[in-house]
Parts: sequence; C-alpha cells; structure tokens
Amino acid sequence: MNRRRIALGAAGVAGVVLVLEAASRTGLADETALPPMSTVLREAFELGGDNDFLVDLGATLKAWAGGLALAVLAAVPLGVLLGSVPLLGTASRALVELCRPIPSVALIPLAIIMFSSVTQMKMSLIFYASVWPILVNTLYALRDVDPVAKESLRAFGFGTPSVLWRVSLPSAAPFILTGVRIAASVALIVVISTELLSGGDNGVGIYLTETQAGGGRTDLMLAGACWAGVLGLLANAGLLRLERIAFRWHSARAEGVA
Repeated sequence: MNRRRIALGAAGVAGVVLVLEAASRTGLADETALPPMSTVLREAFELGGDNDFLVDLGATLKAWAGGLALAVLAAVPLGVLLGSVPLLGTASRALVELCRPIPSVALIPLAIIMFSSVTQMKMSLIFYASVWPILVNTLYALRDVDPVAKESLRAFGFGTPSVLWRVSLPSAAPFILTGVRIAASVALIVVISTELLSGGDNGVGIYLTETQAGGGRTDLMLAGACWAGVLGLLANAGLLRLERIAFRWHSARAEGVA
C-alpha cells in the first residue's frame, strides 16, 4: 500500500512537471516568467553542491528546528494542563481563539525590536506560529478521550494523574503528533517568509531575494523554492514515519477504517 502511494505521488509530481515544461516550451507561458522545469530542476540539483546556498539552507534549518522544538516543549504541557483542568480550559478559550488567527508575519516589526539576533527573531516568530496547531490538537485530543475508559480506571481506584498517564495521554498522543506535523509545515513557511520580509545575512528566503537582484533569475528563484518544498516533504515524511513506528496501533486502526 505504501509503495502504491509513493508511486502515485511520484506520478503526480512527474505529471505536473511535464505540463509546466510543455507550457514553457510551447510558448503558452512566458519563458522569462516560467522557465522550463528541466532548467529549474537542473539548477536545483546544482544548488545541492553550492556552499553558499548550503549555508543559507543551514541557517533556515537552524531557526526552523529551534523554534519548532520550543513550541513543542511549551504547547504540549500547556495543552495537557488546559485539557485536563476544565476550569482553566474554559477560562483560556477566548484568549486562544483571539491570538491564534494573528499572522506571525504581522509581528515581524515587534520581533525586530525585541531581539537583536536574527536567528532569535526568526525562532520567536516560528514559536508563535507553531504553538497554536500543537496546542489546539492537544486540547481537542484530550477532550475526545473515551470517557468510559477514564471512568473504568477511576472505578478501580486510580486518581486523576494515573488516568491522565494511563489513558488520556496514550489516546491523545497520535493527534498531538499530527499537530506537530502541521506545525512543522507552518514553521517552514514562516521562517522563509520572515527571511524574505525582514532580511538578514543567511537563509533560503535571503537567497530567493538575491536571485531577483540585477534583473532577476526566475530559474534560480524556483530552484530555491524547490528546496524549500523538499525540506517540507522530508519533515512531514519523517514525522509520519515516527508516528507509524511509535503508534502502530493507531496507524493500523486508521488504515482499517479507511
């Protein structure tokens, strides 16, 4: 089944590449605006051996991983607390719904003022954007735990901490990891957007900006964007693999339902 999904995914990507290649080669699209995908993919491959680009890539990955890790460390315990104590959950609901829609890029001027380090600035914005998917998934996962399972454990004399550890967290864990997967994609968008808008010394967003200097090289810009897509694909695939290994019972049940 996994091989079939991979094959279908690869076929879909190949189909899009062929359509874009044909659109550029036949003149349906302006070649200066949409270079042939064969040219873009060749440039993307060559970027893998470009030391300057690898430095930019490393800077983006450093901020992405740091901000995402901080978001996980903060959002999961907070979500468990708010989801386990109904009074706190109800009191915080309005604040969560108020802050969650605020886009991180709108906070770039504030982050520039608060942090002298570019990496810290990017990490703070990534942290803000990533906290909400993890926190919301944690809250709803804990609220949807089977009440019969919790009451059965309480009937045997187990207290609230034991119920949380033995029933609630194991049931909610797969959904929390799904929140982390969503946050990882959001974090990648935020870090590159921040680099594009706020500038700095290194980063994939900085590279994309530099490709448009002196007349612009659309092929190089799209090649850099391809690398951003590859990073997102690898991050999602890695977390999905972790989910299937750590929570095999959940994956098997989900596939059975599907």
